[in-house]
Amino acid sequence: MSMRLARVVAFIKLGRPQFLVGGFVLYGLGAATAAAHGAPVNWRLYLWGQLVITATQLMTHYANDYFDLDADRANATPTRWSGGSRVLPGGALSPSVALAAALVLAVGALGAAVALATLMWGTPLVLPLALLVIGLSWAYSAPPLRLHSRGVGELTTALVVTFLTPLTGYYVQARSLVRALFLAVLPLCGLQFAMLLAIEFPDATGDEAGGKRTLVVRHGPEFAARLYTGVVAASFLALPLLAWAGLPARVAAAAALLAPIGLWQATRSARGGFADPARWESLAFWSVAQLMATAVAELAATVMAIG
Repeated sequence: MSMRLARVVAFIKLGRPQFLVGGFVLYGLGAATAAAHGAPVNWRLYLWGQLVITATQLMTHYANDYFDLDADRANATPTRWSGGSRVLPGGALSPSVALAAALVLAVGALGAAVALATLMWGTPLVLPLALLVIGLSWAYSAPPLRLHSRGVGELTTALVVTFLTPLTGYYVQARSLVRALFLAVLPLCGLQFAMLLAIEFPDATGDEAGGKRTLVVRHGPEFAARLYTGVVAASFLALPLLAWAGLPARVAAAAALLAPIGLWQATRSARGGFADPARWESLAFWSVAQLMATAVAELAATVMAIG
């Protein structure tokens, strides 16, 4: 492989494109929910909104690798799902490349947000929603806020990824909000929160050395494991209550299909899987898988309900 091609490959890897799938699924869930409630899909607006979400995701990936470089360098136990892309600690690219990419993508996301707001002139929440997504995503790892080190990073990510992203997808199409969407995303928010805890277990030593104060670092892995178990269990046990409150039964049933994975994961964590380095990779993978599979199940059930 030529040096130039190797740098291109490293640059793509630095952006962690495999994680972009979640942005497409969750934004699509919001738009599909709007369509199921009678809103015609405006594909032009859909694509502009998706551009805001995807550009913001990529911005976050490049920014996180830049601002968390010290923690990633100190991390001797990364997995495929944690510890960053490993491009910068390996020296394949200069940290300045990651920062430059993050800034360019931030400008692109802001430009797309303004374009979307212009196309939806008179719709009051579209620009504030987009700016909130972009601002919280940047503040997650970037100073001065560095939300991931203030005890709210996991909550912030769950808010942006599994709440504000589908909310944006819905609002762009319906130009209003509906209770059913909030009910649909609540279990996904819980699973996203738990997923972050799972990928923090192998990073804890490096994060602490690099000054990254995640919940696992702040409160210890035992506390985080109990929290993980409780949140995963609550995310699935809440489904009957959410259905009673107005979540379409088809959507609740689709999400419930993934409950066996949640039970298995909660049991593994409760039995000490969080403390076994041999199981870190698997624990993280299945945490990612249960979130994505549940989101896809909800999306499929919602699309089937579109008249």
